[in-house]
Amino acid sequence: MTQAERDIRRKLKVFDYAKETGNVSRACRYFGITRQAFYKWRRAYILKGEDGLINSKPCPENSKLRIPFAVEEKILHLRQNYHLGQLRILWYLERLPRHQGLFKWGIYIPY
Repeated sequence: MTQAERDIRRKLKVFDYAKETGNVSRACRYFGITRQAFYKWRRAYILKGEDGLINSKPCPENSKLRIPFAVEEKILHLRQNYHLGQLRILWYLERLPRHQGLFKWGIYIPY
């Protein structure tokens, strides 16, 4: 079962419970959600059906700001195999002519 299917099932359970009890506030309290979220989900369900219940990001991903895939792979390789930190990876990449202009903040890799 995918994450989207789990989200849909959970939200449909909330709707069913609210219908059973006849009390939206009680259903929201029971499932630990706000009434605003309930009504937002219900509106999406009415407009789009089950597809409206899938969690989605509020805005599209901006791929123009993303570093090239080859650079990302190089950063991950240096971090995982040589355990280099943020600044050393930046120094390494600055020596390569095609990677000029990378900011050190773009090389953040959580542990």
